[in-house]
Amino acid sequence: MLTHIGTQTIETERLILRRFEYTDCDAVFRNWASDEHVQTMYSEPTYRTLEEVNGLLEKYIGNYEREDYYRWAVIDKENGECIGQIAYFLVDSKNHFAEIEYCIGADFQCRGYCTEAAKAVIAFGFDKMNLHKVQICTKTINAPSKKVIEKCGFTYEGTLRDYFYMSGKYVGRLYFSILREEYESRR
Repeated sequence: MLTHIGTQTIETERLILRRFEYTDCDAVFRNWASDEHVQTMYSEPTYRTLEEVNGLLEKYIGNYEREDYYRWAVIDKENGECIGQIAYFLVDSKNHFAEIEYCIGADFQCRGYCTEAAKAVIAFGFDKMNLHKVQICTKTINAPSKKVIEKCGFTYEGTLRDYFYMSGKYVGRLYFSILREEYESRR
């Protein structure tokens, strides 16, 4: 049975994963939410103003009262700033699985931060929430995300062909998962 405990702080070697706070607004805007490329790869809108980002934070923060809500601000310990986010945005209590999503600001990509955060959230899902399966998807054109997925030990499940229409062409959606027994055998 799935155990819902809500978003709890997780600490890794270089990161603190914690609930979003309104004081994150400037860093969220500057580091990733206003970056069209990052947001396009993440399939989210680009935020043009601090007021729009504050509205997004209101939504996130308002959901923390729910025990089945899991969204973390990714905080770089070195500078104390929010450099991205990671979440279980889809949680299926009946079937004991969750789908993970993440985004890291362009200046912080390809430095292992996303892999570090993803591994911590995967461990949280299996160890604290009692998940049976964690799944993830990415666009076929998102090579950095595919590397994170590979480093986290996910297994390829399939491709939804021509799923996204971006910049005048179709892009596929790749699906991956990791099961509890696979996670435990790799510890």
